[in-house]
Amino acid sequence: MTVSGITVGPSKIFSIPARGANSLSVEFPALISIARPKGKFRSLHGGRHQALVIRFAMDASYSDPTGSTVFPRINVRDPYKRLGISKEASEDEIQAARNFLVQKYAGHKPSLDAIESAHDKIIMQKFYERKNPKIDVKKKVREVTQSRVVQAVTSRFQTPSSKFIIKTAAAFVVLGLLTVLFPTEEGPTLQVAISLIATIYFIHDRLKSKLRAFLYGAGAFILSWLLGTFLMVSVIPPLFKGLRGFEVTTSLITYILLWVSSTYLK
Repeated sequence: MTVSGITVGPSKIFSIPARGANSLSVEFPALISIARPKGKFRSLHGGRHQALVIRFAMDASYSDPTGSTVFPRINVRDPYKRLGISKEASEDEIQAARNFLVQKYAGHKPSLDAIESAHDKIIMQKFYERKNPKIDVKKKVREVTQSRVVQAVTSRFQTPSSKFIIKTAAAFVVLGLLTVLFPTEEGPTLQVAISLIATIYFIHDRLKSKLRAFLYGAGAFILSWLLGTFLMVSVIPPLFKGLRGFEVTTSLITYILLWVSSTYLK
């Protein structure tokens, strides 16, 4: 309704009870808009004339008919918002908020029940989180990648040109195909020897040092073969059946490790 330039919106009605014999209980809406009249009243959502909107804050306290102060957030579902604290609040902050509100609204039992209920829910949630901590995968990965050991290992590798990556990958793919398609009773001895020569060649092609190429190539070959054998025995099942299936699978794993070494090792 509109009376003398005062627009009253259809919002929730708040009540202020009578405090004395000569006072009156007053009811008024939560939203009162005072607009500037000019002919016909304009909508608050349009027109050139601005409107002053007065809203009662959510946290404003009020009293019930008995005169007891009512907790304004009594019907808020979120326990953290009900107590007025953040989800990162410590246990001391939670307890301090609870004690303050209990002392302030001690005369109103529904308010006390709402405060205690929110406090109990937060405490139980904190207890559950301590018993079942969440694993922050991103944080763990960041900690591992930033550790000294990982930094020392990654510092020994660098990314070459795309042309060089394709060249080394093609060479070891051919060796893998030859190992799978033409197995022998003695195992893929020839292909493994060729992979060692290819590793030394590619490392020398990047580093331009015969000594470093030989040392890096021989070391990478020994470590790759040992790691491939360990993975075959402990982790990866044989990919190929037959008498030489173990050697063939180990050779393929070794080729992958040698390709990484010959391509990215600094």
